[in-house]
Amino acid sequence: MDSIINGHVDELDSLAVTKNKAKGSQGQFPLTQNVTVVEGGTANLTCRVDQNDNTSLQWSNPAQQTLYFDDKKALRDNRIELVRASWHELSISVSDVSLSDEGQYTCSLFTMPVKTSKAFLTVLGVPEKPQITGFASPVMEGERMQLTCKTSGSKPAADIRWFKNDKEVKDAKYLKEEDANRKTFTVSSTLDFRVDRNDDGAVVSCRVDHESLNSTPQIAMQVLEIHYTPSVKIISSNSWPEEGQTIILTCESKGKPVPEPVLWTKDGGELPDPERMVVNGRDLSISFLNKTDNGTYRCEATNPIGQNSTEYVLIVHDVSNTLLPITVIPSLTTATVTTTVALTTSTAPSATAISTRDPNALTGQPVPDHALIGGIVAVVVFVTLCSIILLGRYLARHKGTYLTNEAKGAEDAPDADTAIINAEGSQVNAEEKKEYFI
Repeated sequence: MDSIINGHVDELDSLAVTKNKAKGSQGQFPLTQNVTVVEGGTANLTCRVDQNDNTSLQWSNPAQQTLYFDDKKALRDNRIELVRASWHELSISVSDVSLSDEGQYTCSLFTMPVKTSKAFLTVLGVPEKPQITGFASPVMEGERMQLTCKTSGSKPAADIRWFKNDKEVKDAKYLKEEDANRKTFTVSSTLDFRVDRNDDGAVVSCRVDHESLNSTPQIAMQVLEIHYTPSVKIISSNSWPEEGQTIILTCESKGKPVPEPVLWTKDGGELPDPERMVVNGRDLSISFLNKTDNGTYRCEATNPIGQNSTEYVLIVHDVSNTLLPITVIPSLTTATVTTTVALTTSTAPSATAISTRDPNALTGQPVPDHALIGGIVAVVVFVTLCSIILLGRYLARHKGTYLTNEAKGAEDAPDADTAIINAEGSQVNAEEKKEYFI
């Protein structure tokens, strides 16, 4: 009898515990998160339960194989390890992750009924280091060039961008192909362009961007080598060459391969005076310039690709004119002024003067002195006015003054003699007229 009663009591107690567990399990639910990891890295899978009354947790892989049941390892895989196990959490790690590990993992909470939560593990395929093909060195100016950049093993497909000297180049052809494993991709990009001499020495780079690279792209570079004909330019040391001076003409040539020594000619022939016309490398120096040096000088540069030339027309100018002072000579006797302005032109220097002359003494084109010219004009005008004034005074001096006055006060004179004596215009009382000369 007692045993029956005790049996009923035990049965009631177990039924109450089951009801309590079922009531508590209504607020229990496992929580997981999706995980993304780079191939070869470590993935951490975590399952948490806010309320748990000693209910077991379990992790299983995409093939529904149990990895861990609470703190007990179920699958023999050395890459899988337990991180943390408690009534509220079950965390495991998978090291050296491969593309085959990708898939949906399940965390199960063994309540009545069993509750589960899914976590998707994404494995990123790292692209291989890119390579540039299609470059043949050297390339002739004007030819077309096709460069191809290629990388494999990316998941998802990587992105490829082109740069020339750090400036992005657009309009490249992009191609994506699935690899044999049907999980990763091989991508390639082709850059097609025509080269010129400005591309010589340029750095063309192919950059691969992918989320697995952590903002550190993989880059392949290629330095371009372009061959082109020389470009030629003549630079003069004196923009206003004058007789007796020295001028240096420099022939600047640029090409690849480097041009051979330049060739100087005058008017289509050899230099006529080798003693004064000296060629030193790319420089042509002409000393003691004279009019016979006038003409067209030609510089020619040649390399294995071709040749190019340019010309310079030399005009030798006369030595700058010298303006002498103005001399004013007044004439007291004739009241005239003579103004003399003398302009003398220097002749060619003698042999002795040439040997001692500084070649830099008269370099550059003379600039007119406007202040000096204005002063000369003012002096000429002043002298002219003075001449006119003096000439007028001279003419006035010889003209004289003639005045006719009738005799006044002679009306009451008794006779003619008295009238003449009493007249105001009488020469007896008149003051003597005097004339002064200047």
